[in-house]
Amino acid sequence: MTENIEQPSSNIYQNIDPRNVGIYTAADAARYLRVPYTTVRSWVFGSKYHTKIGSKRFEPVIKIPDTKTKLMSFTNLVELHTLNAFRRVHQLTLDKVRQGIEYLQHTYKMEHPLAYQKLYTDGADLFIEQFGKFVNASQCGQLVMKEIIQIYLKRIEWDNQCLPAKLYPFTRPQESELPRLIVIDPFVSFGQPVLSGTGIPTKIIAERYSSGESINHLAHDYNCETLLVEEAIRYELASVA
Repeated sequence: MTENIEQPSSNIYQNIDPRNVGIYTAADAARYLRVPYTTVRSWVFGSKYHTKIGSKRFEPVIKIPDTKTKLMSFTNLVELHTLNAFRRVHQLTLDKVRQGIEYLQHTYKMEHPLAYQKLYTDGADLFIEQFGKFVNASQCGQLVMKEIIQIYLKRIEWDNQCLPAKLYPFTRPQESELPRLIVIDPFVSFGQPVLSGTGIPTKIIAERYSSGESINHLAHDYNCETLLVEEAIRYELASVA
């Protein structure tokens, strides 16, 4: 039997788009996205490091809704997912990322460029698609007509304004073409990871499994296939390992 998960309304967030409300801690983001905790903190909050001439500060790359609470939004999760792809898969330097972000924020008035659908990389620079042409955001707007690589790995669902609507996090290391069985949707279950199409939080399933309930029993209770239950357990237990 599927649980009836209450959905957040816009009034709860004082008419702010739920995608832009801070609800995730750095630990949440690290667990959901399989990104090291220290990396998340550096990209979001910045960090200090020591050199021969003294202490320097690594400035954050991603802007969060409220620096006092240090809570991230769904849009920030998408940015972290994208930035991780830039860095891990395409080896794009953070200097190039920063240059691209600053150019897009200034030129196109984008508050969160890393969460825009038509953003690409060729491993050296950031590009944005505008009016059928590719603009090199890392080189202050130079037009390019070269083949480039889309980096989102088909894990993000977009709305009609090219903004992120849903994120399907990676559930297994170094595998990008897996079925999209787990989804993070800011309009479902208050943005917790859930089984796609059900609204059932993966955390609840993993907790019941850890308490001794069988996969078949859980699949019967939630009226879903055992494959979904197994994926929820794999996702949650791997993230706390």
